[in-house]
Amino acid sequence: MAVRQPLRVLCLAGFRQSERGFREKTGALRKALRGRAELVCLSGPHPVVDAAGPEGAGPESGPCPQEEQLRGWWFSEAEADVFSALKEPTVCRGLEEALETVAQALNKLGPFDGLLGFSQGAALAALACALSQAGDPRFPLPRFVILISGFCPRGLSCQESILQSPLSLPSLHVFGDTDRVIPSQESMQLASRFTGAVTLTHSGGHFIPAAAPQRQAYLKFLDQFAK
Repeated sequence: MAVRQPLRVLCLAGFRQSERGFREKTGALRKALRGRAELVCLSGPHPVVDAAGPEGAGPESGPCPQEEQLRGWWFSEAEADVFSALKEPTVCRGLEEALETVAQALNKLGPFDGLLGFSQGAALAALACALSQAGDPRFPLPRFVILISGFCPRGLSCQESILQSPLSLPSLHVFGDTDRVIPSQESMQLASRFTGAVTLTHSGGHFIPAAAPQRQAYLKFLDQFAK
């Protein structure tokens, strides 16, 4: 009997998360998917100097280790290193560098079967999928995408890409009923951009769920891509 190879998944951290901190926050998920998926974590390229304004309210998923630099993918104000997912931004400062960071990871650390993103990382993963579908050679179209506490990125530079046409790759959208940072309707709006989107809700807030019910849903989704 052939040994099933684990799927390789590039995982994009949220705003104000370090790479090490994100690995720790995905520890339960990593354990739940052991043998089925290898998770490779990546944080944003921009250090977050200002402690205020992480995607709405409070540090995302708790404090990161002190020795790790907190990072973000892009900022929504021209001067301050802050990000709000729910307000129309004045700019999307640093977005091109964020996309280039993902492109380099796909090239140097790949190949990957899929993408996973959490919060701001989920919005970026969706944007990368949209660019891939539009023919951007930097982003090979993944076999699937998993978006946790995701949202449609605001700002014209984001929306022009993600709202052009429905995204046709398989997607799993995970969000909490009591998420106060990214309300569930934001994640539902993002899911509506994907043809045949699968949704997984939980009763909690802004975190990556990996209890028994979610584990079964993850495995059911991933098993269709087993190698």
